[in-house]
Amino acid sequence: MKTVSTTNAPAAIGPYAQGIVVNGIFYSSGQIPLTASGELVEGDIVAQTNQVFENLKAVLAEAGSSLEKVVKTTVFLGDMNDFGAMNEVYASHFGDHKPARSAVEVARLPKDVKVEIEVIAVVE
Repeated sequence: MKTVSTTNAPAAIGPYAQGIVVNGIFYSSGQIPLTASGELVEGDIVAQTNQVFENLKAVLAEAGSSLEKVVKTTVFLGDMNDFGAMNEVYASHFGDHKPARSAVEVARLPKDVKVEIEVIAVVE
């Protein structure tokens, strides 16, 4: 196992890694809308989802992967009414690539953010 850590995404706020690579597969921890310096991005679901994708791109790059190599995502939403707007931002980042995905509404997310996303990707 290889631990993935980059200063281009927020540091873990608990006893976990930003991600792990095992047998050519990268597993990310959930990314929330914190900047690399740890500041919370306030605002609507669009602003928060865009920041989450910046964080995902950073940890994927550190792992030797990219959004184009993501095979599965899990999206956690604080309010399913935000699904449509989140989905538009999500689609803009993935383009024509469409990984498998689960999306669920949860009772609460860390720091009371609106969205958290984790990914599984191929590392080559």
